[in-house]
Amino acid sequence: MSNTQTPNEQPPPTPFDPELSAVLAGMGDLRDSSPSAPGNVREWRTRLADLAPDPTVGELRDRGAFEVSERSVPGPGSVPEVPLLIARPAGLEHGAPVIYHVHGGGMIGGTNRAGMEVILREWAEPLELVVVSVDYRLAPEHPYPAGVEDCYAGLVWVSRHAHEIGGDPERIVVAGASAGGGLTAALALMARDRKGPHLLGQVVMCPMLDDRNDSPSAVQMAGLGVWDRDANAVGWSSLLGEERGGADVSPYAAPARATDLSGLAPAFIDAGSAETYRDEAVAYATRIWQSGGEAELHIWAGGFHGFDQLAQEAAVSREARRARVRWLQRLLYR
Repeated sequence: MSNTQTPNEQPPPTPFDPELSAVLAGMGDLRDSSPSAPGNVREWRTRLADLAPDPTVGELRDRGAFEVSERSVPGPGSVPEVPLLIARPAGLEHGAPVIYHVHGGGMIGGTNRAGMEVILREWAEPLELVVVSVDYRLAPEHPYPAGVEDCYAGLVWVSRHAHEIGGDPERIVVAGASAGGGLTAALALMARDRKGPHLLGQVVMCPMLDDRNDSPSAVQMAGLGVWDRDANAVGWSSLLGEERGGADVSPYAAPARATDLSGLAPAFIDAGSAETYRDEAVAYATRIWQSGGEAELHIWAGGFHGFDQLAQEAAVSREARRARVRWLQRLLYR
């Protein structure tokens, strides 16, 4: 029997790593928790918060290991202030590098506490960093450009007040996963174009970059893993409405639309091989290289979307997280 595909035949899905596949099989309701339309986003947020609650500020303090505070800073224009969560290892000396963290959630969910436990434990403590995590307005209640402008306003404040929070304004790295990865890429573009804060680097993890949602990996992995093409469509439709997929989408909304990727801060970009965003990540890194920029790309074999957070003990998850720390160490102290 021939294994040759006909031109119109959909390719088989990329297999999941065996350890990750076992985790997926046991995820139950959490695996199936995806929004089906912009109209049920609020219900989805509530269900997700019940299934996977974010850590409290007290939990992030980890019995005094970290100093954690919250404050609000001026938002873009006349809109409400932007909430920031500021955390640092207890007793950290002033002048430390700063991670400006942007949470994920498909542009429609999440808080600035999401993912912070790992970042504090695996980034901030060993590398001696200040971490500032931004809350931003969510779609569909607040469509583009509300979210990214909130993130940029917070970044500007951090750059101007880095010394106040014990940080170094010349060593700011923007980082985020999923929607936060897309917003991280957008912030790098905005900082360049607006001649704004100096960024030392950007950590762009499993990034949501392209509103067209038509990459080979998006088609190939539809209905599989976590946050597939259908869920992705809900996120983009919530953010952009009828403009999604059109000719005039801004690169600050969907960084894959950028025509010029030169002059950006050095980038670490990664994704799983078995997820929607794989080919968007590959294309983005490739275009940075073609523009003369600096990027390090990792595609983790068998990884589903968010595997390193949802299956933290799997071998590939540990390796993915270690690779980010190694890259940050080289960047911050070279």
